[in-house]
Amino acid sequence: MFALCSFGHSDYLCPMKQLFRPSPNSFKNTFCVFQEVLSDKIEDLKVQYDSKSGSKYFYTKVGMYRLSNHWGRLANSKWRLEPMEPETDSKFKIGYASWDSFYPDNSEEELYYLEANYTQKTVNYQHKNNPNYDTKAILRTSFETTKKIKQIRNLFNLTSWAKYFEYNDIEDLRKVLIEQLIYTNKTLDEIKRTL
Repeated sequence: MFALCSFGHSDYLCPMKQLFRPSPNSFKNTFCVFQEVLSDKIEDLKVQYDSKSGSKYFYTKVGMYRLSNHWGRLANSKWRLEPMEPETDSKFKIGYASWDSFYPDNSEEELYYLEANYTQKTVNYQHKNNPNYDTKAILRTSFETTKKIKQIRNLFNLTSWAKYFEYNDIEDLRKVLIEQLIYTNKTLDEIKRTL
């Protein structure tokens, strides 16, 4: 005999007791930004998939928790983790993403735009389906996005490029160059020539 759930079904048949398991193909060729969370979020959840690389997946009806020591490019997907502040010390991080934050990814379409954080001197790419996209930043393919990220990181981390310019504040100059890389289709050389 099984106990009845609130829908009048036995526990065995109760839809609320069944594990939610999305199709494995639903994650192929996707981009997603996970938000780091603390371990208490997965305490009562069962591992539903354990990958060969050691990542563990916990699925809910509203989203996915992933416990992993590697983020970024994963097989045929791009999954990034936004760390907590202050960042946790653990190598293994738990990330959460709602199902509606998984966006399609491919190498042909112009799907990505760039965001710069001038305080932390970082640059990241976001998907055009992100609800925060204001349509001002130029959309690019994965390849073009990667190229621009490298250029912006060099501008953030190096100063040797600045010796060819007259400037009062290198941070102002840096911002002008980076904004042009994000909001125009000009090459870095074209931008430098106009300054």
